[in-house]
Amino acid sequence: MPITKGYKALLAEANAQITTYSVSEVQAKIASGRAQLVDIRDIRELDKGTMPGSVHAPRGMLEFWVDPESPYYKPMWGDESKEFILFCAASWRSALTAKTLQDMGMTNVAHMDGGWEEWVKQGGAVETLEERRAKKSA
Repeated sequence: MPITKGYKALLAEANAQITTYSVSEVQAKIASGRAQLVDIRDIRELDKGTMPGSVHAPRGMLEFWVDPESPYYKPMWGDESKEFILFCAASWRSALTAKTLQDMGMTNVAHMDGGWEEWVKQGGAVETLEERRAKKSA
């Protein structure tokens, strides 16, 4: 069966309908205290580190974690005072995910242009998994 709409078309549609922030805009949002960074990368990608203060929410579970009707619902997603800023490696998955969450009714969701790769390239703060675990156990 031929593909009638490829990933490029899906990304173009998503990017036309969602909020996208640059790395510097995300840093300002973090400083305001009203943003929650969400790392949607696969667990195997986290060995490269993550952004301090981010929460890991694997892409494959987000629809279930966001929906209060789901047995997997995470109450964090019901906090309307926060803007959830998604990121992945290069911003493709986060764009599609932001669009999906928006389609589910979320109005406080956005994503970061360039993703993790752009964050690191621009010198954004990085936290290893070991550092994160040490903070949690302290």
